[in-house]
This record gives sequence, structure tokens and C-alpha cells, in this order.
Amino acid sequence: MIEGIDAITYSTDRWDEAKKFFADWGLKLEKETDARVDWSTLNGCGVSVIRPDDASYPQAIEDGPTIREVVWGVHDAADLDRLAASPLSEAPGFVDGRAVDGTLTARDPHGLQLKFRVMQKRPLDIKGAATNPWGDVRRIDMPSPIYERAEPIEVGHVVLFTDRLAEAVAFYESIGFVQSDRYPGRGVFMRCAPDAGHHDLFLLQLPGKATGLNHVAYTVRDIHEVFGGGLHISRCGWKTQLGPGRHPISSAYFWYFENPCGGLIEYNADEDHLSPAWEMREFEPGPTVFAEWAVDGGLDGNTRRQKNAEGPSGKFLTEKK
Repeated sequence: MIEGIDAITYSTDRWDEAKKFFADWGLKLEKETDARVDWSTLNGCGVSVIRPDDASYPQAIEDGPTIREVVWGVHDAADLDRLAASPLSEAPGFVDGRAVDGTLTARDPHGLQLKFRVMQKRPLDIKGAATNPWGDVRRIDMPSPIYERAEPIEVGHVVLFTDRLAEAVAFYESIGFVQSDRYPGRGVFMRCAPDAGHHDLFLLQLPGKATGLNHVAYTVRDIHEVFGGGLHISRCGWKTQLGPGRHPISSAYFWYFENPCGGLIEYNADEDHLSPAWEMREFEPGPTVFAEWAVDGGLDGNTRRQKNAEGPSGKFLTEKK
């Protein structure tokens, strides 16, 4: 069983900006050379940055800074055996490296390199703040936390623009992913196992939009850390794309920023958890479907007030009139 994202790799020519950004973002620096910088989240999920011309990776799926590899963690070696016997073995670039480094490697229909290995993330005794919904008081004699910055727990999900939605969905389903919800013909939310968070992967097809990275989400403890982390990133001078806000489809709170390593980057918390009993839903795209509420332009980290306000203009955030 695939359990989630174990590591990701970006490439960028905005080298110094990227190093500052991930330090501000709250990752731990593990190793740095002239060609590669390795970071980690609290549970050991790896985040690496390489140069765009690194020949040890396949050609990038788009020009400019972007994602170059996603490493998916599995439960045990038997899961790697099952994947090696699955349609993954017929994917482009398939390499069975179990005897060498314990991995399977292949490329998805977009050309993005995927690796599969036994999960290296470590369990943590971390809990978000309890809430006091009416009729279910859980926080007694204890105020909610205030965070001055975020420390991401893990990489939660990846969102890709696709120009071959049906083919990509079929590929990921063939290796065990499950559809959670979808915009018919436009986008599919997929989780890596029947019992998992709402989505580990979202594939989004927009008219005239080529393959590329939309965003990578980093999971934090709770809504308070979404706010605290976002305010810190704002104080550091990085630009908000949208947020804070809340997604009605996954129930998650978000705050999106522009990322010097490509696409957007998100602080994310309080995502729905689904079981095999979940019945997939279909949605018509629209601003209120994407965000129940959202702050346009973000909050100023110093004044703690909204920067600007402008209503959405398209069905998707990336679709402007």
C-alpha cells in the first residue's frame, strides 16, 4: 500500500532565493552542495532542490522552476513487490532498483519521475490544537496556540496541470490510487489508498494549459499554524497568491504563496480523512467550490490586516476572464 509522499525534488535557477525561501518556510537544512540542497520536514519527509541542468533526472515536465521527482512511500517490501508486478513495470523509464537502493523508478504520463520506496518518514507525537465546537468541548483551561512561524510536518499533496487527464488518472489508478472527488472532465482528486486523507494528488486539466506544476502543499498542525506561518512568510517579503482561506471540497484551511522553485506552495491543515465507504462526489467548478472563503492578497505580517480585496473572475483560480 502506498502511504503518502516521502520526498520531492524541485529544480530552479533562482538558487539563492530558493535557499532563503525554504529556510523561511520552516524546513530543516540537512545538506548543501553547489548542485543540491536537501531539506526535511518535522517527520523527515525530504525536500530537495537541484540545478535545472542536473543530468541525473529526466527532462523537466515544463520550462523554468518546477518539480522534478515525487518519491512515494510504501508500507513494506511486499508493497514494492506488488508494484513491480503492476502496470508500473510497463511505464516509461521503469527501473527495478530493489537490489541496489530499495527503489522502483518510473515516469508518469507527464514524464514526471516517480520513485517508490519503503516509507522513511518517522512517526511523531504531534497534535493540533483541540477545538470547542458546540456540544463537544475539548479544550479546557487551555488557550489555543499562537504561532510566530510554521514548521511543516510533511508534504501533504502535489497538484499537477495535465493535458491528458483520463490517461493520467488511469495510470495512477493502476498502481493503487483511488478517486476521492472530481470535476468531470476537468480535475480529479486522488488519494493513495482507500483509507487516507482526502487527496495526495490532484490532476487539473484546463483548456489550453500544458503539463506543469500547480502547487505543493505542506501540512501543518492546525489552522493556527496556517495563520502563524503565513504571517511569518508575509513578514519575510514573500508574495501571497491567495489566502488564508478554506476549501469546501476537502475542508482544509490553506494559504498559498508564490514559490521560487516553481508553481505555488501551500500551508494546509484540517483535511478530511476518507475511508473505503466514501462515495466520490462530482462538482461544477466555481469560486465558492474552490474556496468557501479566502483573503485575496493575503494578510500583512506586521499589521495583521488584509492587503487588498478583489473578487474571483473565473471558475478556477488559474482561469482568468
